[in-house]
Amino acid sequence: MKTKIYYHHTDCGGVVYYANYLKFLEEARTEFLEDKGIFIKELIKNDSALVVIRQEIDYKSPAFYGDTIEVKTSLSNISRTKIEFEYRIINQHAKTISTAKTTMACVNSNLKPKAIPGHIQEILSRI
Repeated sequence: MKTKIYYHHTDCGGVVYYANYLKFLEEARTEFLEDKGIFIKELIKNDSALVVIRQEIDYKSPAFYGDTIEVKTSLSNISRTKIEFEYRIINQHAKTISTAKTTMACVNSNLKPKAIPGHIQEILSRI
């Protein structure tokens, strides 16, 4: 997923505010899943949701106002109830500015853990 860095992404020094990386990861993860035919709305209709239970981010170099970044997303692990994503964020010069990992758990509408639906496991296991 590519995105341009706008003023609202930055602090007063023109550097991307650290918490905005969470938004970039969310958007990239959503696009990654949708590209595979997995839609959050459909999961919710079927009493399932994926919730973040762990987030790691390593900031290696700043991104600035006017930069273009690309979030490269991959699936690193899938179990019966959890999915783990890894990311590498690069700037327009192909320099890695951040790496990250997200662990998500599948829950029902009462936020109780449940198995990832079979068709989702099947799609993700082919990646």
